[in-house]
Amino acid sequence: MLKLLGVYKNGNYTVKVLSDGTKIRETNDDEFIPSFAENCDCKITDKCDGGCPFCYEGCTPNGRHGDILNYKFLDTLHPYTELAINGNDMSHPDLIPFLMKLKEKKVIANLTVNQIHFERHQSLIRKLVDDKLIYGLGISLKEPTEEFISLVKTYPNAVIHVINGILSPSDVEMLADNDLKILILGYKLLRRGVNHYTTDHENIDGLQHWLKKNLDKMLNHFEVISFDNLAITQLDVKRLMSEEDWEEFYMGDDGGFTFYIDMVDGTFGKNSLATERYPIMDNIDEMFQKILSEK
Repeated sequence: MLKLLGVYKNGNYTVKVLSDGTKIRETNDDEFIPSFAENCDCKITDKCDGGCPFCYEGCTPNGRHGDILNYKFLDTLHPYTELAINGNDMSHPDLIPFLMKLKEKKVIANLTVNQIHFERHQSLIRKLVDDKLIYGLGISLKEPTEEFISLVKTYPNAVIHVINGILSPSDVEMLADNDLKILILGYKLLRRGVNHYTTDHENIDGLQHWLKKNLDKMLNHFEVISFDNLAITQLDVKRLMSEEDWEEFYMGDDGGFTFYIDMVDGTFGKNSLATERYPIMDNIDEMFQKILSEK
């Protein structure tokens, strides 16, 4: 049963956030004009032993953790706004205190981990969900086994993250018709993603072409299919929707309602691909206004 997690006023509109991750914006005006960010993608660590060859963050087993408890902007976060946090290998020593701090401020925390770490750290992830320290759970796909699919289905708010150019027909065949939610991410030509594309571009291009061609056939085989803005561009998702549906479901350009915070390097930008980065400020709203000033 869906629950209302929170309601807040932002600029000239009201936002309702539901327990399944649904966000509803309402305004009497012709456009939504935010005063502060609804959501931030937040990197807390570069440490990960997953070894994904296309990792755009370039994470390694020797990567650094961010000093995530001591940033002053955390005290300026607005209730019921969201932080999408990369959990990587779940080894950050301050992860739970960080999530507890967000919960105290009524900030909705969503956590993304790789499939191998999702399976490896089941007891911890289950505790984070049960204690309502996280709401959304993103799981980056490695290999869609039957055991993995069964485990994902025990988490109502789990979303499987897949990448355009990495997702294969056999992956889709395995995942389909299991009432699963998937998020399709665009392929990012950044850090290891560049090297991997250089060495395997024919295969990546072929898979991207296949996904674009077959995307409409996939829609009825998953409970939800969503996209990040890069995938929307790469796959030309708008062609599959009416203008009315597009206006209803499109949540806005990067930097319009969201931005990216790198708590390892101490910088922020429009998104994770942004080459223009700024030092993290003490106030979340000042950072968002800086991003808006770029537009």
